[in-house]
Amino acid sequence: MKREGNIQISSENMMPIIKKWLYSDKDIFLREIVANGIDAITKYKKLADMGEAQADEGEYCVKISVDKKAKTLTVEDNGIGMTEEEVEKYITQIAFSGASDFLAKYEKAGGDGIIGHFGLGFYSAYMVSEDVEIFTKSYKDEPAVHWESDGNATYSIEECDKAERGTKIVMHIASAEKEFLDENTIRQLIKKYCSFMPYNIYLSYKGDGNDKPLNDTTPLYMRKPKDCTDEDYKKFYTDTFMDYNEPLFWVHLNMDYPFNLKGILYFPKTRNKLELERGKVKLYCNQVFIADNIKEVIPEYLMLLNGVIDCPDIPLNVSRSFLQNDKQVQKISKHITKKVADKLNLLFKNDREKYEKCWEDIANFIKFGCIKDEDFYEKVKDIIVFKNLDGKYCNFKEFKGDTAEEKAEDTAAAAEEVKPEGENAEEKPAEESKEPQTIYYVSDELQQAQYIKMFKGAGLDAIICDNSYIDPHFVTFLEYKSPDKLKFARIDTAIDGALKQEENAEDSVIVDIFKNALNDDKITVKTERFKNENVPAVINVDEMTRRYSEMGQLYGMSDEFTAKTLVVNLSNPIVAGLKTLDDEKQKFTANQIYLLALLSFQKLGTKEQDKLIQNTLELLENYIK
Repeated sequence: MKREGNIQISSENMMPIIKKWLYSDKDIFLREIVANGIDAITKYKKLADMGEAQADEGEYCVKISVDKKAKTLTVEDNGIGMTEEEVEKYITQIAFSGASDFLAKYEKAGGDGIIGHFGLGFYSAYMVSEDVEIFTKSYKDEPAVHWESDGNATYSIEECDKAERGTKIVMHIASAEKEFLDENTIRQLIKKYCSFMPYNIYLSYKGDGNDKPLNDTTPLYMRKPKDCTDEDYKKFYTDTFMDYNEPLFWVHLNMDYPFNLKGILYFPKTRNKLELERGKVKLYCNQVFIADNIKEVIPEYLMLLNGVIDCPDIPLNVSRSFLQNDKQVQKISKHITKKVADKLNLLFKNDREKYEKCWEDIANFIKFGCIKDEDFYEKVKDIIVFKNLDGKYCNFKEFKGDTAEEKAEDTAAAAEEVKPEGENAEEKPAEESKEPQTIYYVSDELQQAQYIKMFKGAGLDAIICDNSYIDPHFVTFLEYKSPDKLKFARIDTAIDGALKQEENAEDSVIVDIFKNALNDDKITVKTERFKNENVPAVINVDEMTRRYSEMGQLYGMSDEFTAKTLVVNLSNPIVAGLKTLDDEKQKFTANQIYLLALLSFQKLGTKEQDKLIQNTLELLENYIK
């Protein structure tokens, strides 16, 4: 026979779960208890505004006190209070939310600002308490109530003599949690979780007029941007993040439709341009701190920034600690990304000088964002700038870094006679699609100084990509995004085009001299005639070979390139004089030329350093003789 019934949940089984598993951090209990007090005040003020309660002339606030001797932590508010019936309903029935009940009743009047949703926040107190007492008096003309429970599924309830409206929660702190009886600890927790709650919060309230609240009830991000000065933004940044370096600039988010979103995102100065530092974006819901760097709302690359985001519309889970996956969250995340991109574009357009001054600090963030988010890349791709060899910033449209091949082709085209077109002129062949533009880049200005000098001497340009953490990935990303338009090559990849006096300048004798001297199958030797006579030789490594080799180094594989090409300059007088030397001197000089070329290409290993020092000392000894 089919029967129906109600599922019964035993509080004896529920309490251990609440104590140990409901919240990620036990110190969240203070946020929950204080937030309940803030809710109680908000409810009372709403009733007063509607004429259903008597408005107070005094201050609405939450008072917190610590009694080490009694081992108690007390949180007291002067909000709506509870009757005995409401205590039975909202406290003893786990997960029956007083906030939800209040919102349902006064929905038409508006319930904005109510924080709680699930009615479980009170029970977080048992994570640190062995016993909890409630002293509460409702705004209604009914007796005050005292409720007490040790968290083991039983409680006592009775009338008490509390005279003032509101609720006082007395937590008897467990012996294992005595850290929560330290005022400094409580002060830090209030700063962490309650900094921007909408009513004043006091610790060890004396009532002598000298008490100072520990929170800011009207944080800067809740104001309209037009009401905020630059000094306001800087002070809020320093106070919130304890960073005494002024931020570069900021984005003030202020949106009421289609969702409620307020906040400020700051672009901090980078302490070390080689590091992708993690910032801190604090997420709030109705001015209650939820967590830092929640990836569902704040994309990973935006976490390089510092900021505060407050969004009452985010769907939180039951412990108010994590987000539920929701389309609304995705919309909020995209909106934040759009506003950041808009700010960057506006700065680039209206204050290019400031944008370029900030570039070294924001470059990592922008590049990382492009790699991680296609929409962000599309929004900022035209404001990605690079420093050229003259130290000037330019984006891809402005960069005039003609490649060596293009320089050579332009010279040849200018020398070629232009034939007049006539009736019998041969039909021109269809233009072939151009090869992707090669953009040369420098990864280490000091190490590659010799190559930079050669490029400048030939009237060529290159861009600086000297962040070893992200630039190798970024240039590969840009090639992937524009395979038909761009390809990147490090400045030491090849010596060709406008860098040479002539093509295919071969000298087999010189090649043999170097091969015999180096005696290394991994080194290919070729000759060219450079326009720059001062450089005896350079090392070249194929761009893709080098990238694969560097990738291997990241995974602990080979620590040097597997194949190198030594390009010897026939225009150099030292190279030209090699043929006149005896075998021993040829070998010595060729080795020294190779070591100098290697020194300009990469850091020398121990073996190469020893050889270079030995050769140099030998030269000095011969000079003295």
